[in-house]
Amino acid sequence: MRGLILWVIGMLLMAGCHNQALDETLAVGQDVEPVDTAYAEQPAEEKVLTAADITLTKELIFDRYTPEKDVYPYQDTVRSFKWDVMRQCLAFIENMQAKEDVRWGVFQNYKNRNGEAPVVREFVRNAYRRVSDTLGVERYQSVPLYLPTDTLVPERYGRDGFLVQVIEQTGGFYRVYPVTMEEEYLVPSRYVKQLSDTTAFRHVIFVDRQDQNIVTVEQTGNQEWKVRSMNPATTGRHAPPYAQETPLGMFLLQEKKQRMIFLKDGSSALGGYAPYASRFTNGAYIHGVPVNVPRTAMIEYSWSLGTTPRSHMCVRNATSHAKFIFDWAPTENSLVVVIE
Repeated sequence: MRGLILWVIGMLLMAGCHNQALDETLAVGQDVEPVDTAYAEQPAEEKVLTAADITLTKELIFDRYTPEKDVYPYQDTVRSFKWDVMRQCLAFIENMQAKEDVRWGVFQNYKNRNGEAPVVREFVRNAYRRVSDTLGVERYQSVPLYLPTDTLVPERYGRDGFLVQVIEQTGGFYRVYPVTMEEEYLVPSRYVKQLSDTTAFRHVIFVDRQDQNIVTVEQTGNQEWKVRSMNPATTGRHAPPYAQETPLGMFLLQEKKQRMIFLKDGSSALGGYAPYASRFTNGAYIHGVPVNVPRTAMIEYSWSLGTTPRSHMCVRNATSHAKFIFDWAPTENSLVVVIE
């Protein structure tokens, strides 16, 4: 939520600086055209929405496995659905879509299909022995982000699936503003896919990796959102060299596979498949209960859902809930927000 908070503060500061500049102009006695305040048209101020402006009500479409209460016990602690955090995120999403003439894009480099990103200026090797930037984003499957003043060595990496505002094309680069970061970057054009002019984000999936649950919401009007499902889930775990945590952030739902095939760890042998898989970043999918070879029939539910992180990066669901998301959330028009 740091990006959201900084963005809102930045908007307020910009308004304050604008007023201060006008006061200073008047103070030094520069010529200012008189204005008849009785008749002058004052531009309407754009309201920056906050969590308090968002109405979030339950109208479930999928109602299987829904916990009886919003706050519920788990072992020696309690878990919950973080409605206030979700409202903050939804206010952010509405604010960003209220801007005029925005062209949306998405970072894409799944399995380095658009080329391995160059090494950043300052890098480390993480617990998986992979190159990453100092903020923890790995080079593999990521996008190089260059400062506008230096297009020779990237400053940091952007995750596959990050949503960006495409500002302009400059030579072989796009100048972009990633919506959850605080500054503009130049990115080689092959790593950015521009979205349709009609793109609108009215379907949002919240994954809570602390409380191991998942919520789907749908916009039905300005500042009005409906909860469509609330389910237990299982996110990725930190377990080198193969399993990784599901990354935090806001991502675009990029593609769907009715059966996502996976291999056995450290092998080229078939491991099985995950049903109704919706990919949002790198190899992270929202999917149903995995089916390990030699079994072929789908499995509806697992006792481990809603317990502790267990997957390789994906978000496991009951298979019928994964199918609901698969059918309900439109590709490239839905957002996945991972919180904790």
